[in-house]
Amino acid sequence: MAHNDLEAFLSERRHFAPSDDFVAQANAQADIYDVAGRDPRSWWAQQARRLTWDVEPTQDLVWTPPFATWFEDGRLNASVNCVDRHVAAGHGDRVAFHWVGEPEGDTLSITYRDLLVRVSQAAHALSELGVRAGDRVAIYMPMIPEAVTAMLACARLGAAHSVIFGGFASDAIADRVQDAECTFVITADGGYRRGSASGLKVHVDAALERCPGVRGVLVVRRTGQEVSWTEGRDHWWHEVVDRQPHEHTPESFPAEQPLFLMYTSGTTARPKGILHTTAGYLTHAATTHFYVFDVKPETDVCWTSADIGWITGHSYIVYGPLANGVTQVIYEGTPDAGGKDRWWRIVEEYKVTILYTAPTAIRTFMKWGAEFPAAHDLSSLRLLGSVGEPINPEAWMWYREFIGGNRCPIVDTWWQTETGGIMVTPLPGVTTTKPGAAMRPFPGISVDVVDNDGASVGNGEGGYLTLTQPWPGMTRGIWGDPERFAETYWSRFPGVYFAGDGAKRDEDGDLWLLGRVDDVMNISGHRLSTTEVEHALVGHDGVAEAAVVGASDDTTGQAIVAFVTLTVAAAESGASHAEIIEDLRAHVATVISPIAKPRQIVITPDLPKTRSGKIMRRLLRDVAEHRALGDVTTLTDPSIVSVIDGLMGQHAADDE
Repeated sequence: MAHNDLEAFLSERRHFAPSDDFVAQANAQADIYDVAGRDPRSWWAQQARRLTWDVEPTQDLVWTPPFATWFEDGRLNASVNCVDRHVAAGHGDRVAFHWVGEPEGDTLSITYRDLLVRVSQAAHALSELGVRAGDRVAIYMPMIPEAVTAMLACARLGAAHSVIFGGFASDAIADRVQDAECTFVITADGGYRRGSASGLKVHVDAALERCPGVRGVLVVRRTGQEVSWTEGRDHWWHEVVDRQPHEHTPESFPAEQPLFLMYTSGTTARPKGILHTTAGYLTHAATTHFYVFDVKPETDVCWTSADIGWITGHSYIVYGPLANGVTQVIYEGTPDAGGKDRWWRIVEEYKVTILYTAPTAIRTFMKWGAEFPAAHDLSSLRLLGSVGEPINPEAWMWYREFIGGNRCPIVDTWWQTETGGIMVTPLPGVTTTKPGAAMRPFPGISVDVVDNDGASVGNGEGGYLTLTQPWPGMTRGIWGDPERFAETYWSRFPGVYFAGDGAKRDEDGDLWLLGRVDDVMNISGHRLSTTEVEHALVGHDGVAEAAVVGASDDTTGQAIVAFVTLTVAAAESGASHAEIIEDLRAHVATVISPIAKPRQIVITPDLPKTRSGKIMRRLLRDVAEHRALGDVTTLTDPSIVSVIDGLMGQHAADDE
């Protein structure tokens, strides 16, 4: 869809209502908001009863701001809820997940019965190696079946896991292991990325030189590469795990037993260990997965394209889907490993019904062209989801048309590591959606948009996104630092949680997310969101992706610097970069305002992205400000930052 067509479409305020067939079969019914809103605590307690408890709770919420507990007097085991109970219910032959490795033909389908055996053996092995309830275990692995097994085995033993994204280097590993005081690490010799084997254990070995408290390392042989070995500390997975009994008797744990730590980025300070406990988090993950994705465990095949090193992988690959007993696809590699149609071949082969991915991936597919998904049968898809950042309307529409065949509802979801699960989203079968809008809070969640003084803004206005009531999946704090937790999340607007994101209510009162508030630029006294400018740029039919940052400017205080990648058609159009840049600046002026015209636009072959698909705008700010670049080791392509830095002077456009 060309940008002028999109603008006309949006100006007509057209919406997408759920089809009658979808409404008739949807898990969520129209009264769900009213029912949950009348008594959110009781509603969440009702959802918790979908779990299997060893001791049913009689309490729901205990709230001592800013700290909460949920279902505190209950007892359960997260691993049992994700595996054992489905086998006991007669669903052991159902596939838990189809695993697809990056190398072509590297596949494995694992049933719930298979998974129970694997988790039981791993739990026995960890016990033999000294892991006990209350310990913290670091997991640094590629996207392989043993990663999920390791997480569930830790949960089975009552040991909190701290999954560290496999793209991090040794210093980041050491920081996280030290902060959590981990006593054990589970890793692999390496993993596959872009057609070649990369090392993982080598980074663990370097990190553990700073971590004397780690007494054991369990290593999966994934690539067969040579690794160094510390006798007495290091153990091969296949030698220790594979000889264990196939049955394991799980222990029951309190509802507030720590389940995992998830560390947020340490770009401005030391990493924050976000703590999630068992029952509240599991209730939130399972409930949101059930309603937001409208899952039918008997027939659906879900694919969340995240890495388990991030919270999306925890909540919507491991705990939410497995608690609901669904079948999933787990993919190890990059979107173009083996060809730009790799994803669509997977969807076609495994008859994926629900796809949950990031706007960055969608825009990448747009850049590559619709011919790649068009070459495959995607008719199995019935629902699409978006996560990670606000999705621009153009990408939303492309996703709907070329992936969803103009029939699949799209759930654009907002949430955070700290929230544990989805907080703002449409509900399929209930919500009439708008391209680019996250719409409204999930049932039982209380959200407000406020101004600088904490007062609610009206329709048509923007402000700060806040959460006004506790919810089951909320973090229980920052590991070892309750003061930092209170200061970081609860001090800006006393008594409510400030998410750090901006949002606006449209004229209908529906929510549009604007990204981080530190991504709001002050241009000659006018406050502009980087997201708004990015949306305008990507709305142009020649732009595949855009990232916008604010840079210091002697005249305006801040100036807008944009980094864009072109569509194939635009790149091959014959127009010069200077002509394209002027067209883009004029387009932004038309869509937003002349004040929003970027001072400088850099046309680049790619943007700096982490392996999870996040655009590293921090690095682009460094480039725009001519500062020394920080750590680039977590990027998919670290060299791209130097390329962009070199292009800065070549594509300047003076303000008019």
